[in-house]
Amino acid sequence: MNEQNTPVSPETQAPVAETQSRGGDRRGNRDRRGPRGGRPGGRGGEERKSEFANKMIGIRRVARVMAGGRRFNFSVSMVLGDKRGRVGVGMGKANDTSLAIDKATRSAKNAMFSIPLTKTGSIPHNVEAKYCASVIEIRPSPGRGLVAGSSVRTVLELAGVTDVTAKIHSRSKNPINNARAAVEALKKLGKKKTQ
Repeated sequence: MNEQNTPVSPETQAPVAETQSRGGDRRGNRDRRGPRGGRPGGRGGEERKSEFANKMIGIRRVARVMAGGRRFNFSVSMVLGDKRGRVGVGMGKANDTSLAIDKATRSAKNAMFSIPLTKTGSIPHNVEAKYCASVIEIRPSPGRGLVAGSSVRTVLELAGVTDVTAKIHSRSKNPINNARAAVEALKKLGKKKTQ
C-alpha cells in the first residue's frame, strides 16, 4: 500500500519508458504491424485497384503420378477485360492456387487485344470461329442484349459487347476451349476492320 502512494522519481521512470520504446511490450507492437508481419498494407504499400475486370472460368486440380506418389498442381483459366473493347484469356499452372491465379492474370494481360465496337456496343458483322472441338458463331442482334451461354458470355461481357447473340455449334462443354473460340471469332472481327 505504501508503495502505491509514494511519488515516483524521474530516474526510476526512464528505464520503463526506454523498454517500451525498444519493443518491450511485444503485444502492442504486433497490433501496429500490417496484415503481413511488419509490412503495412500487405505487398509493400497500398494495393492499386486494377483497371481490368476479371473472372475465373475454370480451376482444376491436376495430379501427376511420380515415383514417390502423386503430385498435385492447379490449373486456372482467367478472362480479363476493361468492358470498353479490350479482352484477353489466359491460363496459369502452379503448385498453389494463388500463384496459378497470378500467372493466369499475367497471361491474360499479355494476350489482350482490342475489338472494333459499334456505337451501340455491338459488333459490325457476323463472325464464326473454331478452336479445337469448339465452334462458335456471334451475330449482331440490335435491341436484344447479350444472349450467350457458357464462358462465351463471360468473354463478351468483359469485352463490353452488348446486343449480340452467340451460338455454340459444337457439343463441346469445355469452358476454356469455348472461351478461346470466342476470342478467335472476335479477333477475326478486328482483322476484317483493318483490311
